[in-house]
Amino acid sequence: MKVAIAGGTGFIGRHLVKYFVHNNDTVLLISRRQTVSDSPSVSNVTWSELEANPSKLEGIDAVINLAGESINQRWTEEAKQRILHSRLDTVGRLARLLEQIEDKPHVIVNASGMSIYGTSETEVFDETSPKRLTDFLAHTVEQWEEAVDRIQGIRVVKIRVGLVLGHDGGAFPKMALPYKLWVGGKIGSGRQVLSWVHIEDMIRLIDYCIEHEDISGAVNATAPNPVTNDEFGRALGRVLRRPHFFPVPAWLFKLLFGELSVLLLEGQRVIPRVLLDHGFEFKFTAIEQALAQITSGGSK
Repeated sequence: MKVAIAGGTGFIGRHLVKYFVHNNDTVLLISRRQTVSDSPSVSNVTWSELEANPSKLEGIDAVINLAGESINQRWTEEAKQRILHSRLDTVGRLARLLEQIEDKPHVIVNASGMSIYGTSETEVFDETSPKRLTDFLAHTVEQWEEAVDRIQGIRVVKIRVGLVLGHDGGAFPKMALPYKLWVGGKIGSGRQVLSWVHIEDMIRLIDYCIEHEDISGAVNATAPNPVTNDEFGRALGRVLRRPHFFPVPAWLFKLLFGELSVLLLEGQRVIPRVLLDHGFEFKFTAIEQALAQITSGGSK
């Protein structure tokens, strides 16, 4: 299989590349700057080179788009514009390139987010749940998904990504640090729900969506058993053999992170209904099982 990946140098992207190379697939990495890969199975192309020669995408089986400005920063008005337009710009460039080639990919897997469901401590959300545009990130996700939906003639899968856990990137190293320093505890009320997924399952489910032609539209990339922030912290404390005694007040997170604090203080119980209905089997379904594997250094 030939796969093109935009945003392939990030946390999820790096694991995807390793996965496809291990499976003897061919990977085309699309980036803003020219880079060199150590693997003969991986080639690199810049957006400028693609726009000068779109034929480089001829014969690609699948396009995976993970590109976009990081949301892990204070959401100033300037940052919000970068976060939004980086996503819309990448989808727009892909759409224009794909219009110019004849042998088009069979599927586009585009990253998206759970924020589109809104937040709740009690409700359960799946792919049939209505949109709730309650904050900046929800509006961003809506526009992002609408942009990729405008691509015609190609199957589109929109991966609504949960909290992706792995030892070598994403949010987990920062979440584990207080526990390693013996000052771990719940954040705010601790009742907010974390819809998480292990990095190995994240990679496997993307490949599963590529291979299964009957999967399209929104797909929740979360493990089937979400947990509260307090449950997560207690499980992390157990696997690290550290206390879970030092709560962090909500006001401090709001002071430090501003509007970004909504990601830590409000939660969503999101279920991967589409994946479960299509027979995908998660390797990691319990949070303590996942954290034990990650903290042992076993995450690949």
